[in-house]
Amino acid sequence: THALIGGSRNLKRARFTMFATTLAISLGGITASRHLHADLLHNVLRSPMAFFESTQSGSILNRFSKEIDAIDCMIPDGLKMMLGYLFKLLEVCIIVQLYPLYPGHAFLSTTRWLAVNLEFLGNLLVLAAALLSVFGRHELSSGIIGLAISHSLQVTSVLSWIVRSWTDVENNIVSVERVKEYAHTSKEAPWRSDPGALSPLWPRSGCINFEEFGLQYRTGLDWALKDISFNIQDGEKIGIVGRTGAGKSSLALGLFRILESAHGWICIDGTDISLIGLHDLRSRLTIIPQDPVLFSGTLRMNLDPYKTCSDSALWDVLQLSHLGPFVSALPHKLDHMCSEGERTSGQRQLLCLARALLRKTRVLVLDEATAAVDLETDQLIQSTIRTHFRDCTVLTIAHRLHTILDYSRSAPN
Repeated sequence: THALIGGSRNLKRARFTMFATTLAISLGGITASRHLHADLLHNVLRSPMAFFESTQSGSILNRFSKEIDAIDCMIPDGLKMMLGYLFKLLEVCIIVQLYPLYPGHAFLSTTRWLAVNLEFLGNLLVLAAALLSVFGRHELSSGIIGLAISHSLQVTSVLSWIVRSWTDVENNIVSVERVKEYAHTSKEAPWRSDPGALSPLWPRSGCINFEEFGLQYRTGLDWALKDISFNIQDGEKIGIVGRTGAGKSSLALGLFRILESAHGWICIDGTDISLIGLHDLRSRLTIIPQDPVLFSGTLRMNLDPYKTCSDSALWDVLQLSHLGPFVSALPHKLDHMCSEGERTSGQRQLLCLARALLRKTRVLVLDEATAAVDLETDQLIQSTIRTHFRDCTVLTIAHRLHTILDYSRSAPN
């Protein structure tokens, strides 16, 4: 009776331990998955453009879908199943330990041969339990003997499921390695400058100096730009022209440090931009790209994603970019929901112009901003730039000569 009561307590402890383990695995799995996903997202967003050019988008999406799903579901379930059967095996061992004269230590030690021959091990345990029951028939009740033998019959299937569960966990743990693989890829430069290293008003004038600047899209490839040197004074309007593939857009990529310099340097107001944090640099410059970007969201969010400007300022830039009448005619006006491809290229380009007007930076780059719009929209954009960016340094990568006819200089590339 005392042995039965003690065994019952041990069983309750084992089941409580199993519940606590399941709870710990569930909570630990959620926490680990969140950290791994956050690290993966941070690492991918901080990767340079060369990473995205050399890595298939499907591979990146696979990390965020299949691998994260395995970490969320497969690994915790496999661990819970494996530990559940381990505790089931422990339960069998506790029952066998009810024998007062024949402790079950031998049963515990034999589990080390799990990978050798599960069927042989299970049958051996059943045989041992049966023999010990015969030897201890005078000290043990028939109920205890039946309980021990019936539980020992489950050992073979329990061991098989333990191996299967462990194999599933081992196979799916590769997903963690694949997710953490992106932590070891090359990353962009620091996001922020050192405190006090950059004036809040930088750049004050917008003077730009290229000194023997060289650029490669990836190490080992041909030079996209090589030994480029020229100076741009405060407020100058520079036109950059040249044939396709001459490296016009590469100048803009180097200026915004989308690609890092392979040789030489670029200085703005006497400050080497390679010493500036990427966010601090890019937030002080403005670019109107050839392919206008329209995010899914309200018109207000597309104009002012950080919510730093008033509605009156938004309406002012819409009027200056010739979008005022169009937005006024919308039912929800600034709260109108936008989506990519909803409007024509000309309207999206004018929206990019409105963003540039709202930022009011000293340096403006137009990367063939009017290449995909009609002549009338081109004239609207150029007239606004000449009027409202009169005191700014403007670099225009052009495909139409009349776009840069009245510029300060043109730089053949």
